[in-house]
Amino acid sequence: MSSERIDWDNLRVFRIVAELGSMSAAATRLGESPPTVGRKIDDLEKALNTQLLIRSTRGVELTDAGRIALGHAHAMAESAKLINEEASDKSQPAEGVITLGTGDGLGPYWIAPRLPGFYAANPRIQIKMNVAPGAPDVESGEADIGIQFTEPKSHDTISRRLGTLHYISFASRDYLDQHGEPASVFEYFRHRCILHQSYVNQIERWAPKMSDLKKMINFAFVTNSASSMIEVCKNGGGIALLPSYIGRVAPTLIPLELPEVAPIEFWLTYTERVWRLPQGKIVLDWLNAIFEAEDAFWFSEHFIHPNREEHREEALKAFKPTAPSAG
Repeated sequence: MSSERIDWDNLRVFRIVAELGSMSAAATRLGESPPTVGRKIDDLEKALNTQLLIRSTRGVELTDAGRIALGHAHAMAESAKLINEEASDKSQPAEGVITLGTGDGLGPYWIAPRLPGFYAANPRIQIKMNVAPGAPDVESGEADIGIQFTEPKSHDTISRRLGTLHYISFASRDYLDQHGEPASVFEYFRHRCILHQSYVNQIERWAPKMSDLKKMINFAFVTNSASSMIEVCKNGGGIALLPSYIGRVAPTLIPLELPEVAPIEFWLTYTERVWRLPQGKIVLDWLNAIFEAEDAFWFSEHFIHPNREEHREEALKAFKPTAPSAG
């Protein structure tokens, strides 16, 4: 017997009749007449070439074949429900709001410029970006997704390392023309230096020699604003310690021919609830992609100086993002 002979609507009617134990009760629920319900049961029995129900004045009873058929009918109803739920999610564009917590460097200078491309592909998803110092609290719902510079430890969150920021020295052409370029970091004493407030609180993350030196440098300008720091540097205010990718977003700044100052890792963190949201998974996949793209070699574990971008393939090969893990 081919399954094409079975009218699936008749099987649905049979399931309801069997559950209610009455043709008339099933007819009432279905909004059909009792004779129509009876005819559909007859058609199903003919298609299966077996009796499914024993009719009497007291209602209906299942035969052995009927009990087997009812089990399959229940399974098919559940499958239909799952198909409806899952296929509906995929057939309609994902929509909703996702709150992203991040710092004032990666947020404005790497993520924000790539948002137009995201919105072109996902017009119904809104990203609310909260820019603030410190790690966003995804457990409390302060943010759905967080990018942070401390490794997540909570067992209630999922995290993966997104990459590494490589801090180097930048200055403007005007500043270098007036004050010259230091031959080493130990000549910083003779220069005006610019620092982000958060770096002051991350002494242990800096290279050992630089950590000691950093404690002794008299910084001319310390701020909690990355944009202010970059503007002061662009306008000749001094030498700024900035992530290497800033050389791409602020091309008027000149990366000095000095060693890397500090490699600072950063992580993506979120909850399973957010990952299960259609819009959450789309945003997470997008964030992973923009930090793994060809132009994202800046975030490789292997440092490549901006003046030697031709070696970026080496950096890309060395960049091995971690798999998501529970905190």
